[in-house]
Amino acid sequence: MEDERAPSGGVERALTVFLAGAECPYTCSFCDLWRWTLDGPTPPGALPAQLSRALESLAPPPLPHRLKLYNASNFFDRRAVPAEDLPRIAELAAPFAAVTVESHANTIGPSTLEFAALLSGKLEVAVGLETVHPVAAAHLNKKLELDRFDRAAGFLAEHDIDLRVFVLLGAPYVPVEESIEWTVRTVAYAAARGARRIAVIPVRGGNGEIERLQALGDFIPPTLTQLETVVERCLAFSSAVVSADLWDVERLPACEACRSERVARLRQMNLSGLAQPAVSCSVCA
Repeated sequence: MEDERAPSGGVERALTVFLAGAECPYTCSFCDLWRWTLDGPTPPGALPAQLSRALESLAPPPLPHRLKLYNASNFFDRRAVPAEDLPRIAELAAPFAAVTVESHANTIGPSTLEFAALLSGKLEVAVGLETVHPVAAAHLNKKLELDRFDRAAGFLAEHDIDLRVFVLLGAPYVPVEESIEWTVRTVAYAAARGARRIAVIPVRGGNGEIERLQALGDFIPPTLTQLETVVERCLAFSSAVVSADLWDVERLPACEACRSERVARLRQMNLSGLAQPAVSCSVCA
């Protein structure tokens, strides 16, 4: 359960349910989500059963505004989410005003509209753009060309479906001295194509491939102060809510004397959309 700043202003409550299903067919070099997936196709009925159990554990109403269904894969890949499960998933999601699912841009299409039509609330699709750095984008194994992202964004806008975008900080193959600039450029690219929410995600190790790239000098872990700088610069984008993904934020390299203050500052900027007083630290000054 978390609070998020809404594009229309104010703060909304969101519930994220992590569903276990089939692995994503795209083997992006920075991704570790495959660790939480199944070896084969998702069995029909499995996802509704998981979602039902999760919702049963909720406290009494009022319910959160938004339900996020993250399955560590692509919601519109029928190997990951069986078509016969969509009506029941939509029925379980009916009490929520908005529903977010995740998808590679390549799987957005008619099945997206099918699910949107089943929902009583507003659909939002979260798409990983990652980076517009040309060298990095070509090496991430994402299999995503910018024109395909553009078409997916246009398709969602045409059908009144909201777009949330994931952007990487510290993407492999981006020179460390250019990391902040390319992250901000990628955020700007997503905002210009209609993204209403943009999450900046620091690349984290743990999947093996990132460690290999680090040993080769092709990846340098992003720092907490870099994340601060990106969020500060992106507060200028008025058309989209830009926030820092603080999942596992304690793993980011940082000065231990001021780490907690910097994380608290990021949380405040996430919720308010306003610059906060800079952290003063005699240790890392």
